[in-house]
Amino acid sequence: MKVLRVLNNNVVLARDEKGQEVILTGRGIGFSSSQGKPVDAALVKRVFVPADGRDPDHLAEALALISEEVLHAVVTALAEVGIEERESTRPTLAIAVADHIAGALERAARGIAIEYPLRAEVQTLYATEYAQAQRLLRAINERLTPKLDASEATALALHLVNAGFVSGDLSFTYTMTGVIQQMLAVVRERYSLGVFEASMGAARFITHVRYLFVRIQQQQLKGQESTIGKGIRQHYPEATRTAQQLATIVELRLGQQLSEDEVSYLALHVARMTMDANGTAT
Repeated sequence: MKVLRVLNNNVVLARDEKGQEVILTGRGIGFSSSQGKPVDAALVKRVFVPADGRDPDHLAEALALISEEVLHAVVTALAEVGIEERESTRPTLAIAVADHIAGALERAARGIAIEYPLRAEVQTLYATEYAQAQRLLRAINERLTPKLDASEATALALHLVNAGFVSGDLSFTYTMTGVIQQMLAVVRERYSLGVFEASMGAARFITHVRYLFVRIQQQQLKGQESTIGKGIRQHYPEATRTAQQLATIVELRLGQQLSEDEVSYLALHVARMTMDANGTAT
């Protein structure tokens, strides 16, 4: 690999053997590097491979603004808990987490506590990411002081959820969380259900909706209704009416109209969720 740009003592932009631009981090890697020269592989601790059209220069600059101590603690913790490997195609995740941790450390040093209002929703809707975030927080606390409060797991979980989307803007994840909650409330009201978010059907529904949001940002299922989609609508008419209501919520909140097949598969998950909750067909 050859150096394209030295950002600071610990971050350089380089070109790898495949000809793609990568961001390299490591203590002192920039100190002994210069433009056009080969990279000292022994100094490379982490390789970031920008994807999804991300600007390597911009990402490298963002990484360079984070202290080496915090960056090293975060990337090491991400690898330790199995969220990231040494070579990452999601530098935005490390940047977002490290930036958040830097701010949290500053608040903790000043005795400022933050209560995250979405804690209950995050624990329910993103149980896997919340568990990962708890492990990540413990790993980070082993490496940095002052120790961060357990409530920071909520914010970290949201960053982990956000990493699955093309957009690096955490506001989309907040919006998605609100939309899922609104959808569940509609289903709960239409079918006169009690608390059912912990059911297997609800878990499948939440997972489906999360991937639906990914497709909204990338590419939805076919615009024309398929034979399977028509079959779902005929077999689950009430669930289809509910799904159409949920599709309206998505359109109002995200400005995206769902295709016929997306609505059909949403209906299928509504049917499964409600059957799981009360044992009746829809």
